[in-house]
Amino acid sequence: MNELIIEVRVNEYSMRDGNPNVPWTPEEIGRDARAIEAAGASVIHFHARRPDGSPAHEIADYAAAIRAIREHSDLLINPTLGQITKGGTLERIAHLEAFAGDPVLQPEIVGLDPGSTNIDVFDAEARRFVSADKVYVNAHSTLLAFTARFRELGIKPALACWSVPFLRSAAALMDMEAAAEPGYLLLVHGEGGQLGAHPATPEGLRAFTDHLPRGRRVEWAVCCKGGNAFPLAMNAIATGGHVAIGIGDYPYPELGQPDNATLVREVVRLARLVGRPVATPARTRSILGLPARR
Repeated sequence: MNELIIEVRVNEYSMRDGNPNVPWTPEEIGRDARAIEAAGASVIHFHARRPDGSPAHEIADYAAAIRAIREHSDLLINPTLGQITKGGTLERIAHLEAFAGDPVLQPEIVGLDPGSTNIDVFDAEARRFVSADKVYVNAHSTLLAFTARFRELGIKPALACWSVPFLRSAAALMDMEAAAEPGYLLLVHGEGGQLGAHPATPEGLRAFTDHLPRGRRVEWAVCCKGGNAFPLAMNAIATGGHVAIGIGDYPYPELGQPDNATLVREVVRLARLVGRPVATPARTRSILGLPARR
């Protein structure tokens, strides 16, 4: 069976009320990078944060976090484009432009949502939305502009698909050679009131896998925003998919508010149960069609 890629979504925009281990500062993100690589991860996805946990989108903020990750690990780096916090224009890739050609700062991959969806959280008990105006807006014109520039910069898009229409757009981008094979697809599931993604159920995952691009080489991973990703992870591990997990998506109170490295060790344990090897950062670069790190 192919090697398992473990990506860790270390912080997103999560605060620490649910889990005190969420890393915010560059130093904390760097220490997390060292710990999760030692545990078996090969990719890190992070959001730049200020010391108080608020979003940070200055180029210097991204640079500090990436330097800390590089200092502590050999992980592939996948920084956010800040869709909600930065808007839907090319300003979202200003940090990628600033890091172009820099062997330390330029990331290998970057998350891109090939579609649009509502991401407001619904409070089922109160029967109301916590917010009512949060929308991921990704016009095809924007996607094509981003992917064209990513290709020029040598950065691979990680296509985050929230529903089957996203997958169909991802396939179109591959057909147009805007996104190179093998495609790296993140199949996003939502729980805890996240209604804009598939439910984190076998049926929700199967709807994705039934509609993976035909005739194209793809690597796919599962994640769950607002809920426990382990049921999905077990399915993906057994069927050739990959796993993206982290306390940025969900605080895991059932595991006693663990740190990210603990989650990685649990994923590795599940992989060992079925005899599936775990990919190193170097092997992950090869699997995703990326050059060796300079």
